[in-house]
Amino acid sequence: MDCLFCRIALKQTPAKLIYEDDECVAFEDIAPQAPVHFLVIPRKHIPTTLDLKDGDEALIGHLYRVAGRIAEDKKIAGRGFRLVMNTNPEAGQSVYHMHLHVLGGRRMHWPPG
Repeated sequence: MDCLFCRIALKQTPAKLIYEDDECVAFEDIAPQAPVHFLVIPRKHIPTTLDLKDGDEALIGHLYRVAGRIAEDKKIAGRGFRLVMNTNPEAGQSVYHMHLHVLGGRRMHWPPG
């Protein structure tokens, strides 16, 4: 399998890691769209949200909880932050390993795009 995010999770491709545990890895986005922009990915390869299986609910909840903890550590939780999980090309997904974008540090606008 040639998946960039799998290689990052395995530390075969460099990234600025900010968190890791047995289930997920978090790292800074290489093209940040906000003053704070990081990704939280499962170690398990799941291409898109459409590929989630029964039993993946706890993993998804864990990704969101980790995102919140890191947002607190980065001092953006109180002001607010955005969580985005794109699915397929028209939504902007470019790496087919499900990932959660966490953006903060500035006012977000609605609609997003």
